Amino acid sequence: MTVYQKLLDIRESEGAGFLVLIDPDSAPPDELAERAVQCQRAGTDFLLVGGSLMLRDGFSEAVSAVKKACSLPIVIFPGNPGQLSADADALLFLSLISGRNAQHLIGDQVIAAPAVKKLGLEVIPTGYMLISSSTPTAAEFMSDTQPLPRDKPGLAAAHALAGQYLGLKLIYLEAGSGARESVPEDLIAEVRGWVDLPLIVGGGIRSPEEAAAKVRAGADFIVVGTAFEGNASNDQIREFCRAVKEEGKRK
Repeated sequence: MTVYQKLLDIRESEGAGFLVLIDPDSAPPDELAERAVQCQRAGTDFLLVGGSLMLRDGFSEAVSAVKKACSLPIVIFPGNPGQLSADADALLFLSLISGRNAQHLIGDQVIAAPAVKKLGLEVIPTGYMLISSSTPTAAEFMSDTQPLPRDKPGLAAAHALAGQYLGLKLIYLEAGSGARESVPEDLIAEVRGWVDLPLIVGGGIRSPEEAAAKVRAGADFIVVGTAFEGNASNDQIREFCRAVKEEGKRK
């Protein structure tokens, strides 16, 4: 079964899923592996691995360490075309459809495509949409694009619908890693009303209650990363997972 089909099955059977983003810059590989084990024990559905900067060398080593430590599907969430590894189960093949920077709409994809083909990675075409927060985020700065206004849900919905019509398989609404404000629920609801694709929401989600609110608004998958960096406990991760799952069952 493909990773994408597993995502669809979770959406169908459970209503919502919980993903944790592991940033290779946040810790050495052995610590990332320990975090992966925590996530699996807490009930996480998938792990995303990637980051905007990669100040440390060894992306493949980080993915390999995480893969060996747990049995969860490992999906690359690339910050640049070089963040690839044969040890991953799949790759979010991102197109930054919220911006007008051609490099992130098609340029990086052209660079990465031959390497992805050689590695034999499962590819999940994903419409990546940055939503504004109160302050600029690393994703916004590194992409050299303007995020979509958080108070213009109709504009976000139109972008997501265009992505669906272009044949993308996922829509990822992103406030940015460590964002002060997460993606607004009214914007999520508007996008959900226009698109049928699985909807992932991440960035700035700091509490189980906030995660549940995003599911209630229409998110199919919640991504949390920064909130678990450092000394996160199994109980903290489990509470997020429980909140997402319980809300998903109410759909």
